[in-house]
Amino acid sequence: MKEYLLQSFAFNDGGNKRMLQKIMSLTDKKECLRHFSHLINSQNKWLARILQEPGVANMSWWDPVYPVDMIETEWEKSQQQWVGLLTNSTEKGLEEEVTFNGYDGGKWKAKLLDIALQLVYHSIHHRAQMQMMIREQGVEPDFIDYIGTKYVKLS
Repeated sequence: MKEYLLQSFAFNDGGNKRMLQKIMSLTDKKECLRHFSHLINSQNKWLARILQEPGVANMSWWDPVYPVDMIETEWEKSQQQWVGLLTNSTEKGLEEEVTFNGYDGGKWKAKLLDIALQLVYHSIHHRAQMQMMIREQGVEPDFIDYIGTKYVKLS
């Protein structure tokens, strides 16, 4: 599972970086930057929950919206923290349940591997939304499907 998660985070990172390049070419970047920032904030908030950092309950899923000149750096920082956490986890550790304060202030628990998978799947969901936003501006989005990173043309 550890290798699968690391490969999933690598695929996610590549897709998000390609998406970000396309966003930078848009005339109206606002809504895409908001969604991309949400991906960063989600990773940061989940990590803070896992580490039981003080103030995590006050962290927003949607704010801040990172400015154009900072968003790639913020993504990279968030990505590296998660890859580091996963790299340093054992297979057994990935199966362990993490307790955290949920959206309602109550105590919740989930396996570390399920939280990591949620982040990847959640990112795929919002990339699809951003693809639509890009297309609505008359720009052709990149092909960023998983299979595009795996198949090879033979002739």
